[in-house]
Amino acid sequence: MPAPSTRDVGRSIATIRHARRLTQADLAAAAFLSLSMIKAIERGARTPSDDALDSIAAALAVDPSHIVSGRTRTDSRVHAAIPSISAAIAAYDIPTDPPTTPLHQLHAAVDEAVNWRLGAQYAQIATHIAALLEQTLSTLHHASGAQRPQAARLLASTARTADAAAFKYGHHDLSARLVELMRWAALQSEDPLTEATAAYVRTETFFAARAHNAGLRALHSAIDTTPSPRDREAIAVLGSLHMRAAVIAGRAGDSDAADLHLDEARTLGDRIPEGEYRGTAFGPDSVRAHEVSVAVSLGGEHVSRALDVAREWTPPSDLPAERQSGFWIELARAQLWAGLADDSFESLKVARLIAPQHTREHPWARDTAATLRRLKRADAETLTSFAEWVGAV
Repeated sequence: MPAPSTRDVGRSIATIRHARRLTQADLAAAAFLSLSMIKAIERGARTPSDDALDSIAAALAVDPSHIVSGRTRTDSRVHAAIPSISAAIAAYDIPTDPPTTPLHQLHAAVDEAVNWRLGAQYAQIATHIAALLEQTLSTLHHASGAQRPQAARLLASTARTADAAAFKYGHHDLSARLVELMRWAALQSEDPLTEATAAYVRTETFFAARAHNAGLRALHSAIDTTPSPRDREAIAVLGSLHMRAAVIAGRAGDSDAADLHLDEARTLGDRIPEGEYRGTAFGPDSVRAHEVSVAVSLGGEHVSRALDVAREWTPPSDLPAERQSGFWIELARAQLWAGLADDSFESLKVARLIAPQHTREHPWARDTAATLRRLKRADAETLTSFAEWVGAV
């Protein structure tokens, strides 16, 4: 897909700014840029540098990919960051120099990184995560007493965020190493819920290897050792394991197990409000989204289940962007199987609007777009443009 023009970039910034109810002066102040620069960028008279674009995106609370949607910018930043991420964890079990960041500041930085992951802001992750891995590793190695389990939990969370970028962009070997780092940290956290969360993330390695039955066994083991769901966090962690087990059971073709785990997740989800617990969204809305995931995982004969959910419910805007876009990508697949090509394309476009990087790197979005283009070759240019953007042609 051709690189967006300077005018396109300016128009995107202005559109997002208006949606945020900000004036140009507000945006200039928040981005630490001059008002004259913001005006020039929005009218297409000036191309923002990478640093200026990052500042504007941060001020608008979006990933830079929401402003510049060409294939190169975020892709290149993520792929370029992979060696530094790999280097940061190469000697994870060997102590380094003492940390330079106080624990409370590290908490805030890790929390911000979690928000990037939930919001599918992979460019931000790529820019900052290697340094954050080094800081959290150093903190764990030099922590003692009550601070040590805290540091272990921070490292586990940081490794999970790094894994999100590695896994989504196809670096599955590095992803597996980051998952093992997360599990290593979780064992030192003195917290069974952190260990259970690591088991949830570990499922990615089974998805990548298509070892679905082995993944289901691993999740059963994690479910058996997870603490009883007596409070919100324990309920959410156990419910998330059941959600993940339902999906992998579906991919294993075990519809009975998929339905059993989905029922368990639904029961647990009804006990707490939707929210982010231990870095994972869980609650009634997340379970509804997974009903579509399970139906699509089971295959075309279950397509009506996905369509039935979509007729009654769509993800609310406060659900994390990655989960929202995942719903629309999976619904698009179901709609394609049902012969609803136009609806399928509309769902893909919604997914792109919500989380462009997540959509573009999702293999099912790519497969669906490629099939739609084959079926509707004579259709409007927009379908071909989308297919090019998602890497389907």
